[in-house]
Amino acid sequence: MKYLVRDKIFAIGDDYWIEDERGRHAFLVDGKALRLRDTLELKDPDGHILVTLRQKMFSLRDAMTIERDDRPLATIRRKRLSLLRNHFRVTLVDGTELDVSGRILDREFTVEYDGELLSHISRQWFHVRDTYAVNAVREDADPALLIAVAVCVIRMAERERED
Repeated sequence: MKYLVRDKIFAIGDDYWIEDERGRHAFLVDGKALRLRDTLELKDPDGHILVTLRQKMFSLRDAMTIERDDRPLATIRRKRLSLLRNHFRVTLVDGTELDVSGRILDREFTVEYDGELLSHISRQWFHVRDTYAVNAVREDADPALLIAVAVCVIRMAERERED
């Protein structure tokens, strides 16, 4: 299933609907203003919080966390000792690791688990400016988590480019 995400919507304080490939509201992004650190909530159409994305404060390396039900679900960091500049590691609380690699700033990258494709993020599927798709390849994949991972690595790569 593909989900349509607009780049410019992830400003803190902004709210935006992410649509599925049929044009239906799938997730609401709620940017929390006036917080000490970047905080975004991804909600279902009924307003229930599915995941919360936070910039990790006071970390030696840039990191973001994804929480579910106020508990840590995953931590995202740039992969150490990687020859690829655009390579991130997602570590779930159960120890599972996902690899994110590709051209992050161009919105052309993949999320894999143990060599198996979980999601492909691309601008190719849409001709709307500042828009990309998160394609959850596996039926049993958690689309909220995959969208959260895509948003986090893009934010981290953009912050790194600005520095």
